Amino acid sequence: MSPVNPCLSSMGRRSLLAGGLGAVLSATTSLLSRAGTDSNGTIDPRLNLSLIEAVAQAGTGQGQPNALLAELDRALEQAVGHKLFTVLVLNEEVGQNQRYYSNQPKAYPVGGSKPIDRSSALYKDVILAGKPRICYDYEDIKRAFFDHELIRSLGCESAVNYPVRWNGKTIGTLNLLHRAGWYNETNVAAIGPFAALSVPALLDITRSWH
Repeated sequence: MSPVNPCLSSMGRRSLLAGGLGAVLSATTSLLSRAGTDSNGTIDPRLNLSLIEAVAQAGTGQGQPNALLAELDRALEQAVGHKLFTVLVLNEEVGQNQRYYSNQPKAYPVGGSKPIDRSSALYKDVILAGKPRICYDYEDIKRAFFDHELIRSLGCESAVNYPVRWNGKTIGTLNLLHRAGWYNETNVAAIGPFAALSVPALLDITRSWH
């Protein structure tokens, strides 16, 4: 089983979702001020706050949800880092995780889907419990993903699946992949505010199903 890490407390996740943009920015400043520096690069609270503001601004314009998701991609690449980034939206009615954004569409095209496996650790820990899952190295990747060879061919040997939560439920995941050893509890914690800002985009997608 791949390691599963609760990078934000349940209280912290609720506050990010319940308080709107002001709460997100406030929580982000506090969170990132504690993040410090790790071997993958310096986490600069001022830089990350500006990136969060850019994502929030993108959500006010037209062309949704793509405009927000594209800015989210750019921001997370700078704030945390990734080689592959996808956004999956949970469609319980049809039993699928549906891909609505990909920064490498040739390998992982938009419109692709994966069946929901309700017996899996991913479903129990990320979807139900709302905990981020970190795959630290290729051994973790092999245990977690059936398409691990494709993932490795893209230069990725670590990953994080970060839940996007709304109204007490996981509605999708932000999926970041990079070289081995890239993700840890510190830099994964910085994803939380970005996940909160992605909620309107994912809700917009789910509304289109009805």
